[in-house]
Amino acid sequence: MPAQIPESLQKKVADRLAFYHDLGIGPFYGDRHSEAVFQQEQSVEPAAGMSASTPIPHEESPLPKTLLRKSDFQKAAAAAQPKIAPLPLPAAPGPSLFDAADKIVDDTLLRIREDIGECTRCKLHKHRHTIVFGDGNPKAELVFVGEGPGADEDAQGLPFVGRAGKLLTQMIEAMGLQRKDVYICNVVKCRPPENRTPEDDEISTCSPFLLRQLEVIAPKVIVCLGAVAAKTLLKTNRGVSQFRGQWLDYRGSKLIATYHPAYLLRNPSAKSEVWKDLQKVMAALGLRAKGKSA
Repeated sequence: MPAQIPESLQKKVADRLAFYHDLGIGPFYGDRHSEAVFQQEQSVEPAAGMSASTPIPHEESPLPKTLLRKSDFQKAAAAAQPKIAPLPLPAAPGPSLFDAADKIVDDTLLRIREDIGECTRCKLHKHRHTIVFGDGNPKAELVFVGEGPGADEDAQGLPFVGRAGKLLTQMIEAMGLQRKDVYICNVVKCRPPENRTPEDDEISTCSPFLLRQLEVIAPKVIVCLGAVAAKTLLKTNRGVSQFRGQWLDYRGSKLIATYHPAYLLRNPSAKSEVWKDLQKVMAALGLRAKGKSA
């Protein structure tokens, strides 16, 4: 004769089913052991004081006579899960320090310089002494853009103060202007070792600051001194000789590319070509050459 299920076990089973019922889970999945227990329950003689039809005590419903499939239980459990509203997406981050100037409200040269800080964003910082930000009139109609500072610039913190810088000053004065009337800056703000050409990763890291400078100043004319400046602003790989002296557009400013003063120190015969380019700039700005009357 099969053994009778102890009352303590019956109570545990009933309590467990009541617990699931309180959670809102009606169906109940049982494993083989549970199935054996229920089969035993159907075959044993009733306990003293209980008839065969007397249900196991339960708050609301009797013990189920059959077991449901596992899939039925999973569906019921999923339906009983509380509905949780999805969390809101995080707010978009603020503007990057490298965003174009037209995305930054009320940008200024001072703010740009503060954003640069004691920059360590690229490898050029490892050898520099001073960051060379720019110099001149912050509301200039004419901006000269070079490629990067040299040894003298690195020492003084000012752009174009070495031999090439003195030649540029003479060119500016020949146009009937002074350095304080124009703005001078470079694509990269730290000196490349041995005055080498800035590398692509260095240009891509530093040039956004140049773009912001130009956006703030909003000059009428930009003169690119050499290939690096021209290629950076025009986003081209063509050599500067292919478009030197041609008027191009840069965000509403007139742009012209010419040879770098350092190139003229090595190739003095090219000075006449550069002077032709500067005369076009003078005409665009309504300037007269130094020493010439109206």
